[in-house]
Amino acid sequence: MRIIPAIDIIDGKCVRLSKGDYNTKIIYNENPLEVAKSFEAHGIEYLHLVDLDGAKSSQIVNYKILEQIATQTKLKIDFGGGLKSDADLKIAFESGANQITGGSIAVKNRAIFEKWIAEYGSDKIILGADATNEKVAVSGWLEDSNEDLIPFVQEYQNKGIQYVICTDIAKDGMLEGPSFDLYAKILAEAKGIKLIASGGISTFDELPKLAELGCEGTIIGKAIYEGRISLKQLENYIIK
Repeated sequence: MRIIPAIDIIDGKCVRLSKGDYNTKIIYNENPLEVAKSFEAHGIEYLHLVDLDGAKSSQIVNYKILEQIATQTKLKIDFGGGLKSDADLKIAFESGANQITGGSIAVKNRAIFEKWIAEYGSDKIILGADATNEKVAVSGWLEDSNEDLIPFVQEYQNKGIQYVICTDIAKDGMLEGPSFDLYAKILAEAKGIKLIASGGISTFDELPKLAELGCEGTIIGKAIYEGRISLKQLENYIIK
């Protein structure tokens, strides 16, 4: 299972939120590049970079940070937050993203998201399926949609999507453990999907359980920043 630490950006700084609530912002580091380099120094190869300013605005905002990390590390970056147009997508890839994650756009503008899958290929485009009570949430989680999570994933799987990042919003940033039951359900019903678990990971012991379930990757954020899971533990896990 791939280990994918997260860096969430507001005002160019590395932050974390609880349940996606912008009022719960904690700044962990003023320098995201420094954080990315510390991940790389511990053998980590992947990074989930989220432009939280972009998620709330009408376009990509923090692409300069993406460019910095992409040019000064070898991390393979998946970038999300505020990608709403062909121009945004072009900027993200030109700034060094290996993959992009589309969440709100996949709900609000299916035609453009399906065009991206067709144009760039399903190895480049990740479906962001973040949910509350198995309903997909959009706009930086500020809005709920009427989309049921599993049919939504299955529908995009039929359009060629391979990778899905699923965050149970109720768990995100709470350090209370991930949604094992939800992930088991998705993997049982959307057979063959490469599921990346995100949200709530709080201890190292949860990682082998997610791997056993069949998750292709897991995104870890606050547990690293709060010292619940050490980079050394992750390094040892990757080496094994």
